[in-house]
Order: sequence, then C-alpha cells, then structure tokens
Amino acid sequence: MAKQDKKAYELSEAEQRDLMTLIQQGKALPEKYRFILFEDKREVELVWNGKTRDVCTTVLPFQTLEHVDEPRTETKHQGELFDPRGRQVRGWTNKLIWGDNKLILSSLKAGALRQQIEEAGGLKLIYIDPPFDVGADFSMDVEIGDETFHKEANLLEQIAYRDTWGRGADSFISMIYERLILMRDLLAGDGSIYVHCDYRVNPFIRLAMDEVFGRDRFINQIEWAYKTGGIPERVGFSKKHDQILLYSRSDSPVFNRLLQKSYVPTLPEPHTNSGKRLGVMRDPICELCENGRPGQKYRMVIARDVWDDIASIFRNDVQATGYATQKPEALLERIITASSNEGDLVADFFCGSGTTAAVAEKLGRKWIATDLGKFGIHTTRKRLIGVQRELKAAGKDFRAFEVLNLGRYERQAYLNVGGRLTGKQKEQALAQKENEFRDLILRAYKAIGLGANEGARPQDGFFHGARNGRLVVIGPINLPVGRLFVEEVITECRKRGASRVDVLAFEFEMGLFPAVLEEARSKGIDLSPKYIPVEVFDKRAIDKGQVVFHDISFVEATPRYDKKNKLAVTIELTDFSVYYTQGAAEAAIAAMKEGKSEVMCEQGQLYKVSKNKDGIVTKERLTRHWTDWVDYWAVDFDYMSRREIIKVPVGTGLSGVASLPGLEAPQGEMALPQFEERWTGGYIFENEWQSFRTRHNRNLEMATAVHIYDRPGRYTVAVKVIDIFGNDTMTLVPVNVG
Repeated sequence: MAKQDKKAYELSEAEQRDLMTLIQQGKALPEKYRFILFEDKREVELVWNGKTRDVCTTVLPFQTLEHVDEPRTETKHQGELFDPRGRQVRGWTNKLIWGDNKLILSSLKAGALRQQIEEAGGLKLIYIDPPFDVGADFSMDVEIGDETFHKEANLLEQIAYRDTWGRGADSFISMIYERLILMRDLLAGDGSIYVHCDYRVNPFIRLAMDEVFGRDRFINQIEWAYKTGGIPERVGFSKKHDQILLYSRSDSPVFNRLLQKSYVPTLPEPHTNSGKRLGVMRDPICELCENGRPGQKYRMVIARDVWDDIASIFRNDVQATGYATQKPEALLERIITASSNEGDLVADFFCGSGTTAAVAEKLGRKWIATDLGKFGIHTTRKRLIGVQRELKAAGKDFRAFEVLNLGRYERQAYLNVGGRLTGKQKEQALAQKENEFRDLILRAYKAIGLGANEGARPQDGFFHGARNGRLVVIGPINLPVGRLFVEEVITECRKRGASRVDVLAFEFEMGLFPAVLEEARSKGIDLSPKYIPVEVFDKRAIDKGQVVFHDISFVEATPRYDKKNKLAVTIELTDFSVYYTQGAAEAAIAAMKEGKSEVMCEQGQLYKVSKNKDGIVTKERLTRHWTDWVDYWAVDFDYMSRREIIKVPVGTGLSGVASLPGLEAPQGEMALPQFEERWTGGYIFENEWQSFRTRHNRNLEMATAVHIYDRPGRYTVAVKVIDIFGNDTMTLVPVNVG
C-alpha cells in the first residue's frame, strides 16, 4: 500500500465516527488507517499474525558444567595463560551452551559475559542455519554394537519445532524475528550475519532482515548449488540449491576477498576402447584437476554469489556426524574466512553438530556455539575434543572450551516474582508459584496430589502426591537433593508406615547413590529416585502425557595405584547401570506394521522388536554388556580444585535472575549493570582425560592414562559418563596418593 501524507489527509466525519465505534468495541482498525494516523517511513513491511517488536530481556547467569582442554607440552607453553600441565587458565575460553537460544541471547546481550565478548574484540560474525524445512526430520541413528538405534528428536526439540511451525510461516517468522533483533544487538559494529535458508522461507527472512538490519545493510544472497543432489520433480525443475543471506551491522564490515573454483568447460577427445569411442575430459587451458585425480578441470576465480564448488555431506563422509541437516566444513570455511580474521569471535546459535565451531577452531577464531538439543551439544563436544587433538598433534594452537547452560537459573527464572511487592507479598507470591510448579510436576508424573479429595493442598504435608501405590515427594526446585533430604524422606516414611516412595528432583547430589538406597532398603523402604526432565516447563507436553521421568544411572569407577610411583594413579570404569524404560512400549508394538522392526528400551536393556507378516512379535536383545550403554566418559583428577563462580547483577539474590531493559546503545557505549562474583557452592568439572566413540571408531578405552599428582594427599576424582542417548551421570571417587 502506498503511504499517504497524514498531514494532507483529513478524516471525514463518517470516518471519525466509524473509528470511534471500532475503538469502543475493541475491534481492529482497517489497515488503511495505520498509514493515515501514524508516522511510518517504511515503504514495504513484513506483517504476520501476532507480530510484536518486544524481545526477551531476561538475564540469567550461565552454569559451567565442564571445562575441556587438551594439555599442551609443558616446555612450550609456560606463562600466565597456562598452568604447568599446559592447560589454559586465562584468556578467552570458547563457549558451548545448551539451552533455548532466546534466553541465551538475552543473557549474552546484557549479562556478565557481554564484557568478555567486548574484551575479545566483539562478536564479528554470526552464522545460523535455523530449522527452515517444514518437513524436516531431526531424528538420527545411534549405533549400538552391530545394530543401529533410530533416535527421535528429544521432546524439547519437538516442542521447539512445533512452536516454529505450529501456525506455519507465522510462527516461524515470529521465532526468527525476535532472535534476529537480539543477534543484531549483540553483533559488533563491523560484524556480519549469514542466515542459511531455502525457497520455503527465503522471502520472509529477507524482509525480516531488511527490517531488523536495514535494507541498506543487505550485501548478498548467496546461492549454494550442491555439486550433487537435486531430485527430479514431477512438474518443474529440480531443486538443487539453498540461499544464504548476508547482512552487515554497518557499512564497513570485515570482509576478505576470496577465490573459488570455476570449472572449465571441456571438449571430449576421441578415444577408443574395445572398438567404442569414449569422451575423455581434457583441457589445455588448466593443468589442475580436482583432488589430484583425472576429472573435470577448474581454475581459481574471485568468489561470486553462486557457490557451485562445494559438495553436500554424505552418510559415509569422514565429516559425517549423523545429522541430516549437517553442512560441509568447506561451506563454513569460506564464510568464516571471508567475514572474520584470525583471533576474531564468531557464533552459531543453531549449532547442530558443531560444524561452525569446529571450523572456527581450525581457522584460529574464537567461538560461541549454542543448541537446544542435548545430543547436539554432546556431539559437538566430542567433535571439538577431536579438533583439539588434531591441532595438538600438528603442533598448532587451540583454545579451551566450556560447556555451559542456564540450568538451575532457568528454573529460578520460571519462579521469579517481579513487580513492586513488599517482602511479605513477595514471599506469598513465591510460595504460590512454587505450589503451582509442584502441581505441574505432579500432573506430568501422572500422580494424584495428596489430600485433593478433602480440599487440602498437597503441599500441606511432607509428601506431595501418590502414584500406583507409591508416595511421591518433590525435592527442592533450586538445589540438588542431598543426603539430609533423603534421610528426612526415610524418617517420614517410617512415621507413616509407608514402604514405597518416589523422590523427584532436577538434581541429585553426586555420590549420593547407591549407598543411600541400600540404607533405605535396610529400613524396609523401597526408595526410587527419578530425574525431573526440563520438559515440565511446557504445559502442552504435560497435557499430551509426553513427559518421561528417567531413573538415575549408577557409575562405578575404581582407582588403580602404581606400586613404583606413589603419586601415580589410573582410574578404571568398572560398571555403569541404567534403568531406562520406553513409555507405552506395548502400544508402540501394537501400532507397528507387519514386516517391520524397531529398537525399544525395556528395564535398562535395548531390544530389536520385529513383527513378521503373520503379526508374530519377536524380541532380540541388543545390549550384551554394560559397556554398550557408554558413549563417552571423562575424568577430573582433582574435582574440588576449581570453584564455580558466577557473576550476578549487584543487589540481586544468588540466582542472579534479572529482567533488564534491552541494550541498543552503539558499540562501545553500552550501559551494562555492575556485577559481583559469587560462589554457587559447586565445582567445575575439569575434563582432563576422556574416551568416546565416534561413527568411524567404536572402540572405547576403559581405563585412563596414568595421572601423576604434584604432591601426596587425598583427592576427589570425578568420573562423568554420557550414555548413548546423551544423558550424563557423575560420581565421585576418593583417592589417596603418596
């Protein structure tokens, strides 16, 4: 619609009456009045149902789960940046963050990490590959022994996917629009952003980016034409390319001109073989041939906006991680090399299997990578450890990286009470929220609140609910369940004469089990601890009965001492027990088509369930040994040596939860709040040794390399195991040396 000059347009009396009537009735005004009544310089705008320019302003501290660094050669790396073993202790540490990227972006934008980003030179480059395929399959194959288990996307990913495409294009563009605003505000003044998409969402994203960054900040629409692929269509031409939109924050972004391969047209030279004439590709112009083998020739030209020289990832490719949407490293290498320099900071907020982070590390860039999928974070962690090892073997520099999430602080944000309330009012409001949250958890667990029939609240007593003849108690929302809490559960059970109880918690204190379960059994109580999954934050998942509470896993590790060197120790992984059970397995078997087979989980074992043409079901156990469950394990030989310190805005509680106004000041003029350091009471897992399986190497070492302590003493060793589904369990092992 052409914009009209509101000063030259006078509303008629009839129009004024109609407007007043519509306003009084609370009805929407006709679109034409928007341009008549309000000043707006945009000639073209993307409009969708529910559009808003509001963005998330929640600021949460990041919880440090792990610090990963391959030790360097001691003699080469002395100085304040590294400890005597060659592990990085100062300087920028790369960030691998698990969680909702909206909360992550708002916390990066106005939280304590923003200062680190600016000290690292600012965020120079963002590449994102959001879920633009409305029919995308985010499942993947997990190898177990000689079989393959088809792993569906976790529930959080499924929920996020439904949010993205629940209302079609409206919900997708709402999702990406808010995140683009947050990314723009985080980007350095000379930074650039690349957004990967295809024909389904390209028009929407292009207009959204015009709004967020400005039409004058558009640089390129890059066509990535795959060297292979392109399925013939019944009507129309084969679809054989994606688009990558490039925008900048200012008119002077970082940009390095590159070369790309240009394939040379060749003429067939007649050749005979067994009497047949064959065309052999020859070209006198260029002596180069691809991969050093005879084939189609190319020459190097200045890079254009059509990239037809980069192949897609194939299943058996060395780079392949099992993600269907994985992009080739060559694609990211071109993007990172073009729009950043060595030492610059780059980010990917939909990192998937970690291609951006892996390439950034190889090219000497700093990086931030985030993803909602826990398995994606786990895959990226293994991939980056592999990159560290490669660079170390080649004698090249690399950086340590941290695995972060919003963890318990996200739960605190869920319970955060705002507004101008007195101390007592705030306390009452918080208690009400906690009660509602516990009710939500009970619903997700399909438990009945105690005293519901008498009108009493389930929180009035110690126990909160009951399910299948078992009492249910929910642990502290913001703290791990520890020994004192479990002992209180045992005492309360004995008071009531109860013998069976389920303890639900987001976190359990490390080293609590299995000893405390044996203690409960000795007193005649069957105590079953279960993890509360983060999916309880989504009421839709609860309404559909999709939330699954997992039993805890047990890790057993044994120290092996060296008889000759009293300061040396080796840690051996000696047992790992899981108790996963797939919900509604019987219904899944009943729904299975004849002649098909699936892998299912029952009582901590995986089975291949097959149904023949006659409808007869057979089960074959796939997990032969407990080691089949282990995908990755790592060791921190001195766990309590590094406290977890968080930075929170001055004047807030330990949670650090804050809702701060959006910061849109020019680069270098930010008005960040003051932060103070606080110890959370926890420790950071220093990943000093690890062994893990990859798609190309299924072997797993069951004992660490020899670790030699600096001095005699008693140490606490932490052992972390990640199973084939990406869930982690940790145990503490006391060690005495000297």
